[in-house]
Amino acid sequence: MNCVKLESAFGSCSIRLLGHPEIYPVVLTTNTQEIFKCRIDVDVTEEQPYKLIRKEDIFEDLQNRAAVSDFYPVKKIVQEYPGDELVLVYDKDFRYGLNFYLIGTEEGKENYLNPPEVPEEQEEYKELIPEDIYIYKPPVSKPWVSLGSEKEIEEESVKESTKQITYMISRKRSEFGAPIKFSDQNASSVKDAYVECTAYPDKNFTLKQLEKDVGMQVVPQTKDTSTQTRWTYPKNATTQYYPREFSEKEKETLGQSKSLADFLNNVSISVEIALQQNEIMNTFIDDWKNLAEEEGTFGDKTDTHLKEYQSFTDLHSPMEKMITCVSWHPTIYGLIAVSVAVRLSFEDRVQFSGKLLLQPSLILFWSFSDPIHPQLMLESPDDIFCFKFCPSDPNIIAGGCINGQIVMWDITAHADRIENIKSGGSRSKKVTLKPMFLLDPESNKEAMYIRHCAVSSIENGHKKVITDIHWLSDTFEINRMGSVFENRSGICCQLVTCSADCTICFWDIRPQKALTPQPTEKKKEEVIEIPFDVPSTFLHLDLSWKPLNKLRLSKGETSLDHCPTKISLNEDHLIYKTQDKMLAHSKAMKAGEVNPYHNLEGGMANHLKPIDDFCTKFFVGTEEGEVIYTDWKMERDPETGRLMTKKPVSLYMVHDGCVHTVQRSPFYNDIILTIGGWNVAIWKEGVMTGPLLQSCCAPKRYTSGHWSHTRPGVFYIGREDGYIDIWDLLEKTHEPALSQNICVTMVTSIKPWTFSFKQQFLAVADYFGTLHILEIPWTLSHPSTNEMSSVNHYFEREVRHLEYVEQRKNIRAQEKKEMEQEMEKKKVKTYQKSKEQTEDELKMDYENYLELEKTVLINLGLIRPTEKVSYMEIM
Repeated sequence: MNCVKLESAFGSCSIRLLGHPEIYPVVLTTNTQEIFKCRIDVDVTEEQPYKLIRKEDIFEDLQNRAAVSDFYPVKKIVQEYPGDELVLVYDKDFRYGLNFYLIGTEEGKENYLNPPEVPEEQEEYKELIPEDIYIYKPPVSKPWVSLGSEKEIEEESVKESTKQITYMISRKRSEFGAPIKFSDQNASSVKDAYVECTAYPDKNFTLKQLEKDVGMQVVPQTKDTSTQTRWTYPKNATTQYYPREFSEKEKETLGQSKSLADFLNNVSISVEIALQQNEIMNTFIDDWKNLAEEEGTFGDKTDTHLKEYQSFTDLHSPMEKMITCVSWHPTIYGLIAVSVAVRLSFEDRVQFSGKLLLQPSLILFWSFSDPIHPQLMLESPDDIFCFKFCPSDPNIIAGGCINGQIVMWDITAHADRIENIKSGGSRSKKVTLKPMFLLDPESNKEAMYIRHCAVSSIENGHKKVITDIHWLSDTFEINRMGSVFENRSGICCQLVTCSADCTICFWDIRPQKALTPQPTEKKKEEVIEIPFDVPSTFLHLDLSWKPLNKLRLSKGETSLDHCPTKISLNEDHLIYKTQDKMLAHSKAMKAGEVNPYHNLEGGMANHLKPIDDFCTKFFVGTEEGEVIYTDWKMERDPETGRLMTKKPVSLYMVHDGCVHTVQRSPFYNDIILTIGGWNVAIWKEGVMTGPLLQSCCAPKRYTSGHWSHTRPGVFYIGREDGYIDIWDLLEKTHEPALSQNICVTMVTSIKPWTFSFKQQFLAVADYFGTLHILEIPWTLSHPSTNEMSSVNHYFEREVRHLEYVEQRKNIRAQEKKEMEQEMEKKKVKTYQKSKEQTEDELKMDYENYLELEKTVLINLGLIRPTEKVSYMEIM
């Protein structure tokens, strides 16, 4: 609704520039039309298209509905209008872009209600046009002027090509009317009575066909076949018989027969097994599901377009901001959090740094129940570029700032304000949310800001913007060396971040044990005052939080380092499967159990069981478009003995721009999606020859992407021109299956979420700060019966293809090497000939020369065939 109002305001500005300063288009919804009694085709029609509206009624509507009112974009025009009534005109043909428009001046109102007899445009041109042009003049016939069409008519007309033959038959005058006698005679007996007319070709009447139009149509070849029945000739036949039964004496004999008893004993076991197998089978199985895909009643499977469901825009911010990160609440349906940042370059940010300090950096919580007012606002020291909900407790949030600091929030005290209320006992029913303005009537007047609990040390953390942040799984933890141990606490206590300062840091939220015990008197003197509205959950981390481990991705041959932008750990796929665990944790908190994050004084355990078979390798995307597969375990330098980062296992240059997405598939732990520059790639962990899929260049650069949560072969990619490319590997693997325009600017983040079995949403954030909630259609949300196995088969086929290509490369390299060796051998043989072989070859050449010379001299007659050649005689 707000987007429509802004568009109408911009539309009115454009119309004023076109020369209509008194016309202001507006959009009136059905509710507004009923309030002001200007319903289309009822109160206003094509014959009576206008309606007079009092200024007092418009002011009353603005006071009641505020920004929701349809007259909010033209509020200033209504206030400055000198009269008491405005003219509202129904624009049926959308001449000015919208369904209604207001006339904002008294002069325009008078001209519309009382139009002049002669339009103004005709009066202006009437002075320039002479008066005699209006006198009627009868049409005057003019001679026909040929334009060459008669030549085509003459060419197409039929003309006689042969000369006509004329016959003249005459008769005597006296014979006119005389009776005629016919008689028979033999033609052969009378001379000249029989004349034979033989057929012969006459060139004058022979026509040659120079051109022929032939039409052809392909008809499918059909063939009639029959099987199982040998058809000879039809006949009617019937058979009637009676069952043959044993007599009583035969029955007694068979009953006492030993052979029959042995036969029944031998067969009874097989019959019992067959009967038991029939009982074991599920007789209630639905065979239709095995024959075809399940047809749902919600939506149409042919509809593949994303539908606009809702949109959110922060109208209260005085500065223009963009959305940097989007995350759905893990347990509360219909609640989504976004982080916003000021749209400024680095130079402008430095120039306006003083003004930026006065504006709060926020994470906004939007709810479907209130599209205008945020439910919660989390404050941070600087603009947030990435944040994540804690998998163990959704009330714990960690975010990364543009200045390199990590911020922690605890919204446990405010969880009751945003928790959902389910209608009835069934979970499948549509849920409704409890908005803040229904709980507290005055909550809309003053925005609710929540301060952060802790922020990391700016001296020991990252030096540049944090581009990605992840919670480590609650199944393991690491130490300073990067070794993996079991997590006995059962909650997520460690984070990993990457930044543009070429470092990857691991953080632990638990307090570290001090090496030297501090005196108790000193502890009593150090009293930290905590604001009343800030929980003390992470007080021990505030301004003193240091990374547990820091990795630098060195390029090796130079002093430069790789600049990571996105990372993907081996346990990222578990985040999609922790929803039930988080729901159980929320129920336990409501039941009165102690929150484990409120008791973190225990610190890190000293004796933990190591996990030996844990994969410590992970994928990293860089600003240069590189995809790196490396290890987070540290190793000691053999020369200095210092801890250093291992060299990357593999490095690929696939993307031609900054990598924006590195994400593991929620269905396959070893399948990774990377998006950057103008292309997209899919990798398989363990395959070092290259990507399984690498797309061609897109029309515009890719900016973000995400896997589908319900379909293994579908993922969404955002572009810088506002389009979203939807890839479906089951339909196409070389290009997107669908491209759809969502906004007019760059897409900054994409996040899907499953609202219910029948309804799924896709959150799309853009550069102008608008969050679009799109409804995913049935085709893109519900997988086919064998989609999991089909996509897995596709990945396996691509792996075999890469192995075949690599094998062929090795074979070609080996063949080339063998050919080079063969050429070298030939060259060596030519230079390694013995002296005797060389003399024999020279002697053979000399004898051949003498023989040729003798033959030439004999042919010239200078010598005889029996003579020998002497050089002295020749000379």
